Amino acid sequence: MSAGVGVDIVGLSRTYGSVRALDGLSLHLAPGELVALLGPSGCGKTTALRILAGLEEPTAGRIAVAGKDITAVPPNRRDMGMVFQAYSLFPHLTVLENVAFGLKLRGKAKAARSSRALEMLDLVGLAAHRDKFATELSGGEQQRVALARALAVEPQVLLLDEPLSALDAKVRVQLREEIRRVQTEVGTTTLFVTHDQEEALAVADRVGVMNRGRLEQIAGPVQLYAAPATPFVAEFVGLSNRIPARVIDGTVRVLGSRVPVLRGSVRGVGTALVRPEAVQLTATPEGEAVVADVAFLGPVSRVGVRLVGGAHVVAQMSGARARRLVPGTRVDVRVDPAPVLVVSNQVVPN
Repeated sequence: MSAGVGVDIVGLSRTYGSVRALDGLSLHLAPGELVALLGPSGCGKTTALRILAGLEEPTAGRIAVAGKDITAVPPNRRDMGMVFQAYSLFPHLTVLENVAFGLKLRGKAKAARSSRALEMLDLVGLAAHRDKFATELSGGEQQRVALARALAVEPQVLLLDEPLSALDAKVRVQLREEIRRVQTEVGTTTLFVTHDQEEALAVADRVGVMNRGRLEQIAGPVQLYAAPATPFVAEFVGLSNRIPARVIDGTVRVLGSRVPVLRGSVRGVGTALVRPEAVQLTATPEGEAVVADVAFLGPVSRVGVRLVGGAHVVAQMSGARARRLVPGTRVDVRVDPAPVLVVSNQVVPN
C-alpha cells in the first residue's frame, strides 16, 4: 500500500473572458484520502481537476503536492494518473498492453511492465482478460482497465473525472464499490469529480460541494447530509421540504414539533429545510393532514401530504409502512428532533 501524499490547492481561480469558472478554491487532501467534488454542470469541479492535472492554467492560485509547488509543472511531469468518463483505451492493444502502456513510455523493461500490469489487472479482477482487446469487454470492464492503467505507473495522485457517468445504473454501483476498495488498498490520494450525489456520498472520505466556482462546504458524507452549511448544500444534497418557520431561542417549531436549529440558520422568520425521512406520519382519523400521493421506489416510498392551509410536504419511509397509506388517508405529521437548517425566505440559487 502506498503511503499517499498531501495535496494543497490554495486560492485557485480560472476566468474565461468575463466568466469566472473557478473562484478562489482552497482545498486540502490528506495523504491517502479520497475527496469527491460534487456539483451541478458548470460549477467548476472539472475545471479544478483539469488545472490540478496541468491540462489548464489557473488565472490565480497555486497547487502543491507533497509540499512541492507544481503550479507551473507541465502535465507529463506531475506524476498523476487520470481516469475519464470515456474509457480512452487503445483498440489495437490487448488489455495487458493497455495497462502497461504508461510504463512503456517511462522506459520500464518489458518483463517489469508486464509483471506490474498483471498485478494491477489482478487488483481489479481482470487478469483472466489480459489477452482480450478493448472491443471484447463491457463498459464496466473497460473502465476497470482504465483504472488499472492509471494506477500501474504508481502515481502520487489519482484523478477521476466523472468515471461512472457513461455506465448503466447497476454497473455504476458495482464499479463505485470497486473504486473505493482499490483506492483503499493502494492508498493513493484521489480526487473524484461527479455530479451524482449518491455516488459522492458512497465513495468519498469527504465531499466538497461546489456552486458557481466556489466551494460551499466540505465535510464527511454523514455530516454533509445531516448538517448542511448553506441552503444550496441542503437543497442539492438530498431532498428537502421547505416549511415556514420562526426561530426562537435557538429552536424552531416545525409541523407540531420543536427542534434545534443548525449553525448558520437565520433568526426570526424563515424557511426550515427538513429531510423527507425526518417527517413522521401516523394514520389517524383525527389527523389534520391528508395523504395526496404515494410514489413507490422499491425499498422506500415517498408520500406526499397536504397540510392544513394547502402546504405540501413529502415523507420518505419504508415500503412496508407506506403501503398502509393511500391517497385520502388522514395522518398526524411530526418531525424527528434532529437539528434543521432555517434559511431566509428567498429562493435558493441553483
